[in-house]
Amino acid sequence: MSIKHFSPPSLATMDRLLALPRRYFAPRLFGAEHVSLQRPALFVGNHGLYGLIDSPLFLLELYRATGVFPRALGDRLHFRVPGWGALVKYWGAVEGNPDNCTALMQSGQPVLVFPGGSREVAMRKDEVHKLVWKNRTGFARLAIEHGYDIIPFASAGCDQAYRVLIDGSDFQQSRLGRTLLKSSRVDKLLRGGDMFMPLSRGVGPTLVPRPEPLWFQLGAPISTAPWAGKQGDADARWAVREIVAESIESMLLSLNQERSEARQQGWRRWLLKP
Repeated sequence: MSIKHFSPPSLATMDRLLALPRRYFAPRLFGAEHVSLQRPALFVGNHGLYGLIDSPLFLLELYRATGVFPRALGDRLHFRVPGWGALVKYWGAVEGNPDNCTALMQSGQPVLVFPGGSREVAMRKDEVHKLVWKNRTGFARLAIEHGYDIIPFASAGCDQAYRVLIDGSDFQQSRLGRTLLKSSRVDKLLRGGDMFMPLSRGVGPTLVPRPEPLWFQLGAPISTAPWAGKQGDADARWAVREIVAESIESMLLSLNQERSEARQQGWRRWLLKP
């Protein structure tokens, strides 16, 4: 089946599948007024630790509030795992490459991308709610080329659901890491150690994630019209990238300040003690 043809799960189905995490993480979405059903956009945001908690809940709350269900661009590794690949496709995800993104935009579909990708998912200890985009500007190029507005969004809370004990930097510097990365196969698989998933703990010494309230903020659409026809201009791409990044960073700062009270309400205050 062509990636252009997709029917999202019904809201009732999504509510049923995500009922437990929704009660546990109490997601809230702000800024839904910035989304239009009439004009498809490219949703660009930060990825949370492990990427398994925030993404489905963001899609659910966005769909509930706006009726928009964007097609996510995912790392190619997702689609290589038996069973898991079929699951992410069920949620509308496609392999994140320029050809697939172009096909979606040419058919006028809303698209979701995390420029930080797997590197942002493999969060380091000092990267809580930080963008790790390196020099990536591909999303800006495609938005400019296809005349898409960019809707920036911030996701706060997921990075605090676990406490990272050993991260990619620790692995790269360890004797074991240095030995394993000498293998070209391991080095390629872990992308030089960037793809090393952190070893963490959640509630107490367990792997149960901490019940951090997950808050999402949608920013005002950023028009790419001022750079129309300049998708090949590195300066234009970088300018769009920086505007989007600054918007997300500002929203993250605001969300974290506002979440402080919510984190200490009810039963959460017992499980979220330092």
